[in-house]
Amino acid sequence: MTTGSADYRDAGLTFPDDFLFGSATASYQIEGAVQEDGRGPSIWDTFSHTPGKVWNDDTGDVADDHYHRLDADLDLMADLGLEAYRFSIAWPRIQPTGRGPANEAGLAFYERLVDGLIARGIRPIATLYHWDLPQALEDEGGWANRATAEAFADYARIVGERLGDRIAVWTTLNEPWCSAYLGYGSGAHAPGLLDGAKALAAVHHLNLAHGLAVAALRDVVTNDPGYSITLNLHVIRPSGPTGAEAARRIDGLANRVFLGPLLDGEYPADVIADTAEVTDWSFVKPGDTELIRQPISLLGVNYYSTVTVQMWDGESPRAHADGHKDMGGTPWPGSEDVEFLVQPGPYTAMGWNIDPSGLEDLLVALHEAYPTLPLMVTENGAAFDDVVTEEADGPAVHDVDRIDYLRRHFTAAHRAMARGVDLRGYQVWSLMDNFEWGYGFSKRFGIVRVDYDTLERLPKDSAKWYAELIRTRSIPA
Repeated sequence: MTTGSADYRDAGLTFPDDFLFGSATASYQIEGAVQEDGRGPSIWDTFSHTPGKVWNDDTGDVADDHYHRLDADLDLMADLGLEAYRFSIAWPRIQPTGRGPANEAGLAFYERLVDGLIARGIRPIATLYHWDLPQALEDEGGWANRATAEAFADYARIVGERLGDRIAVWTTLNEPWCSAYLGYGSGAHAPGLLDGAKALAAVHHLNLAHGLAVAALRDVVTNDPGYSITLNLHVIRPSGPTGAEAARRIDGLANRVFLGPLLDGEYPADVIADTAEVTDWSFVKPGDTELIRQPISLLGVNYYSTVTVQMWDGESPRAHADGHKDMGGTPWPGSEDVEFLVQPGPYTAMGWNIDPSGLEDLLVALHEAYPTLPLMVTENGAAFDDVVTEEADGPAVHDVDRIDYLRRHFTAAHRAMARGVDLRGYQVWSLMDNFEWGYGFSKRFGIVRVDYDTLERLPKDSAKWYAELIRTRSIPA
């Protein structure tokens, strides 16, 4: 066990020269231009335009207008000293209906983005899917339909053929847990369904899509990139005498149902048993797990908070503090008798507890389970209620809470590395304030503020702090 301050507020910790510092965004959250240059509608266009689905009925129609402000945003990244930029490609920009020939204008936009990154010395980390499924594929069943996984492989091949000589790391999917359970089970994310069986089918078809896409990319890329997937693995704290059983069930649905087929080549038997009343898992076909278990060179880890669980007694009011909007369904099919307890603060503006020890614990546990697999923190950050102050030299955002959050979590990452974890980099979420899914524009994660009236960018103090960390490779005091 490494030593350091109990609150993870260390300073002066130094990262190795090859550790990759960067930041991350997602296409629907920042691009805007949803009806330009041949882009087709996505499930998030449909969902955000459905009254009551997103706070304040916000949409991503304009978002940060990144599509039209690409060069200025690239310059901003360079000014901050970013060494990597994790972005996502909008499938409906490439194939407006999810199938068929490529939309040249869509490919050209991402080619400009990648070339602009490389020209500024920033390594491109491309995510093929960050939740904006073409609506036409959802109309055919979406991720509950096996054909969507097959279409995804064709899309991956198209993008790989165009950009496959320049991408440093390919990430197939971002947080398939959210796509499956929040999209098809709880109703909190697009497409907003409340069907546990479809959610579990989506889990499998997303896993399958990953495997098929990695194989397709390997067929066409001409450089030597990394291949990865990004998972929002849950750090689960058991509580009381029933906590261990509750944690086993949630760990199965949240973590092992992805890690099992992706890295071990099989689904956990206990998860199949736990969900037997929801589905018979007949959507898993012979040979599927072999297709899913493609060799990867990196596992992306997204971390924000922890959860605490116990079995519900069936009588007292059931606690639902799992960190997700309640839209009438459940993201935990087959485990509705587990309750998520309110955790001690402090909290971010999302209501999520701040616990940097969870990141250290997660990274170490993954390393112990898969000791030869390199890891990267592909998202970590915090939403706070930022305040703009007028200073003598112009407006400023003194986001001390975000700086403290990042400092503590970078400390956690450093401690994990000191314990032997092969951690290759850290992508702060998010580069800019953006459309925060079901919360619209009400939550600000960015280290750069966006004024949604003028779309002006303003680096917050956290951006300056992060730039200093990158420059010195040492956590600033």
